[in-house]
Amino acid sequence: MPRRRLVGVVVSDKMDKTVVVSVTRWLEHPVYKKHIKRSKKYHAHDEHNECKVGDVVVIEETRPLSRTKRWRVVEILQRAYQAENIPAVEESEEA
Repeated sequence: MPRRRLVGVVVSDKMDKTVVVSVTRWLEHPVYKKHIKRSKKYHAHDEHNECKVGDVVVIEETRPLSRTKRWRVVEILQRAYQAENIPAVEESEEA
């Protein structure tokens, strides 16, 4: 049986070799038929600490790696926008 794969956004990278990925899904309310956005957070294994907050990643189900980790990062689809790449603008003092 193939392992499940989900696409989500990294919301935390504070832990060593672990990221928290938020996966969003849309569902229809059973009575009112309105489409509702639901999200769930998964702890995923990031072996080389490559992921940063805001990255869009693919995670795959795996064996239990710890108490909360049952997913691993397979690939990074899109890197987050990096603010370090923007040159700093010097502020001019007005008297």
